[in-house]
Amino acid sequence: MIAAVVDIGSNSTRLLIASTEGGRIRELERRSEITRLGAGVDAAGRLREDAIARVLATLDRYRELIDAHCCERTVAVMTSAVRDASNGEALARLVQERYGLRSRVLSGEDEARLTYLGAVGDLAAIGDPSAVGDPAAVGAAAAPGSSTRTLVIDIGGGSTELVAGAGGEIELCVSTQAGVVRQTERHLRSDPPTEPELLALRADVHGMLHAAVPSALRGAVDHAVAVAGTATSLAAIAQRLDPYDPARVEGHRLSAQRCGALLSELAALPLERRREVPGLHPDRAPTIVAGAAILLEAMSVLELEQVTVSERDLLYGALIKLCAD
Repeated sequence: MIAAVVDIGSNSTRLLIASTEGGRIRELERRSEITRLGAGVDAAGRLREDAIARVLATLDRYRELIDAHCCERTVAVMTSAVRDASNGEALARLVQERYGLRSRVLSGEDEARLTYLGAVGDLAAIGDPSAVGDPAAVGAAAAPGSSTRTLVIDIGGGSTELVAGAGGEIELCVSTQAGVVRQTERHLRSDPPTEPELLALRADVHGMLHAAVPSALRGAVDHAVAVAGTATSLAAIAQRLDPYDPARVEGHRLSAQRCGALLSELAALPLERRREVPGLHPDRAPTIVAGAAILLEAMSVLELEQVTVSERDLLYGALIKLCAD
């Protein structure tokens, strides 16, 4: 079977088309466009018309690819910007009517669970979406029956999800409003950002994460996986990958010390110079400072020395769930 998943997020709109034959996922197309749907949502509570137009223009191109691959199942999942905006449901209906994509606005908990499934699962989870198969990102740590506690950190445009579990059983599933677009708009007004702005951003994020994470989990995670654009960008920057190489990003280990150094390096650059950093897509330059700060604070709150970066995230989880339904 060939299936397609579109993820309409607060910062990017992404597409995964994959074959699911033989019990494994084989990517046929994977695309990502920075559409900034969440721009202004934190302040105004609505999706802006220009942001909606960017998403629709991207979906026009994605629909052509979906048709070219004769996809048998399709779904569009929508996250923080859509669920927080007063006109979010109207966009979800428009996407379904115009593009024929079954639209699903995810709650924060749904987003977290699908991200965990994507990071640690594969098609062995079909029929039992809590099961875990043979994941490339975390290896045997997440296999059924394992006592290894795995944490998945998903930093998005409008929110950050934290999910922890062992052997496929989820222990913690939280969603916070610590997103890269949201935190950039709230705190980073100078170019480059000032030290007080960075301190305010980090204090805001630290407070959210500290309130969301039970004390029993701090220092008690055996393996941590960081997914989505912030983590993969930092892994690429750390290796100075130009062009971007998914094979070298997958499984890259990023220490808290290195993350802090990258935050200092990126925050010291004005936006135009940040756009030229090897490994960083220019469209992610406006929000990467906030992203690095969020990841560093997550590692601090959870007392993590390092995270393993993975390309497998919400897109994979939504694909597995789509095939299981």
